[in-house]
Amino acid sequence: MTSNPPKPRKRNQFIRFLLYLKDRFDLHEGKEDELETIEYVRKNVDFKGANLWILIFAIFVASVGLNVNSTAVIIGAMLISPLMGPIMGIGMAAGINDFELLKRSLRNLGVAVFISILTSTIYFYFSPLDGPQSELLARTEPTVWDVLIALFGGLAGIVAGSRKEKSNAIPGVAIATALMPPLCTAGYGLATFNFYYFFGAFYLFFINSVFISLSTYLIVRFMKYPKKEFLDHKKEKQVQTYITIFTIITIVPSIYLAYGIVLRSIWEEQAKRYVKIEMVFPRTQILNSDFDYSTEPRRIQVNLIGEELDSDLIEITKEKAKEYGLDQTEVVIHQSGNGGTDLNVLRSDILKDLYERNEQVIQDKDQRIAILENEVANYAQVRALGGEIAQEAKINHPNLRKFTLNRSLVTDLEKKKADTLLVAYAEFVSKPPRAERDKFIEWLKLRTKSDTVALILY
Repeated sequence: MTSNPPKPRKRNQFIRFLLYLKDRFDLHEGKEDELETIEYVRKNVDFKGANLWILIFAIFVASVGLNVNSTAVIIGAMLISPLMGPIMGIGMAAGINDFELLKRSLRNLGVAVFISILTSTIYFYFSPLDGPQSELLARTEPTVWDVLIALFGGLAGIVAGSRKEKSNAIPGVAIATALMPPLCTAGYGLATFNFYYFFGAFYLFFINSVFISLSTYLIVRFMKYPKKEFLDHKKEKQVQTYITIFTIITIVPSIYLAYGIVLRSIWEEQAKRYVKIEMVFPRTQILNSDFDYSTEPRRIQVNLIGEELDSDLIEITKEKAKEYGLDQTEVVIHQSGNGGTDLNVLRSDILKDLYERNEQVIQDKDQRIAILENEVANYAQVRALGGEIAQEAKINHPNLRKFTLNRSLVTDLEKKKADTLLVAYAEFVSKPPRAERDKFIEWLKLRTKSDTVALILY
């Protein structure tokens, strides 16, 4: 006769396990009194006096950080910034039906945004460094990760703010969600009349603000904070209606925009994966690639260097894009032409020239290897930098169609001396005026940190 273990014992163990998890994840543990938390959020809403001056100084610091491409300076500015206050105030007000707090938060957020953009516009207008750096360009287009960071960062912020013992979570949220740099970038867009930068950066700030407010609203409702009570029930219903309408008007478009960001991010990841996997050829390599989601149809443009590929192979490669969910995407492949260039031979020639140029100076094998490795690393760095600069150049010069950057060996026939030179090739839809060409060359020197850049225009 077989005996089964008693089921009630297993059920009791499972219940104890659930109670253990509930105790571990209980948000009410260590929670501050609800009214104290509401007052804490309410006090951080206003922008006047010292708070306003701190914001202005923080904007100047962040603008300088973006201007000189210093991540450390930007992080320091975000720690100083008091921008989180009115944004969390909006979520709190919606959660407790406090229409007065909602109006106050919106008014103060509007003042903070206006002062921030005005301050950064003044700075960038008078700044002698007018070239956009990578830290600044990173704030011109929101991605799905920005949405997730804002949502989870806001959740962390309001949970930390509701504790008896305040932690450093809110400054951490301010850094993670990066509210200030997009406003500075918007100011840069106004100062340079680049409205693509302005709207892209402001869009990023808007998305961050809405999802931080949304996360605050969700936690306030989940923890059942006391709602504001009215003696006049008719007025209470009216206030609830206003807040509901405001919440829907704010959140629904933001969710739609965030959905669009998710679709774009998925497309870009698939497009990059397609190029990385399918465009691998024995004697031909990718010089640069461009992914454009905004066109109709969407476009992947790839420039190849090396042996010229057969047209049938090109068509087969294009057809494989459908396997990556890129049905509505046009794939454009440009080749070097004229039979192509054997990249292995090109690399061998470059290494040979570098070796011969340094052989008389270098005496031992270890020094020779170190210098050759350094030269090859520099060559690879320029190639990697070329793709990044191409994207930035396209933003600054929409008329630009093709761009590549490389190091070339140049021989001075009079001095009988060879040296390397940074060479940029740019092809425009229509020939740019001389002033734009000069500005383009100066920007290339600044961006590549080179004293001399040879520009070939087509």
